Amino acid sequence: MNKIEHIGIAVKDLGLSCELYEKLLGVPAYKHEQVASEGVSTAFFKTGESKIELLAATADNSAIASFIEKRGEGIHHIAFDVSDIYAEMERLKKEGFTVLNQEPKLGADNKLICFLHPKGTNGVLVELCQEIKSASNG
Repeated sequence: MNKIEHIGIAVKDLGLSCELYEKLLGVPAYKHEQVASEGVSTAFFKTGESKIELLAATADNSAIASFIEKRGEGIHHIAFDVSDIYAEMERLKKEGFTVLNQEPKLGADNKLICFLHPKGTNGVLVELCQEIKSASNG
């Protein structure tokens, strides 16, 4: 794993939370995106080399809606940048971690993503992220 890619924070109201984080960090969100497959709307903030992803449910049956119902707003996951998500998924399976999806899926911010079950990571939902390379950027 190369670095922490971002920290995901589950929020009830994306608009109000964006206003709060703009005041807190002193910068506006650099990207807003909906991920229909996950039932979320996201906003990304950069602070130094770190990123914060705010996630709000767009569907009552989404993982974020369920998370907020059970635990309330707060840190949802920590994401790590990886060079080869397929190799990292295989390595972690061999190490005994439970990978929640068999194949990486498309996520926000031009990433392939997969998650590790929090029961095997001390209660923390871990996301692996690999930037999708286009033909023009190598």
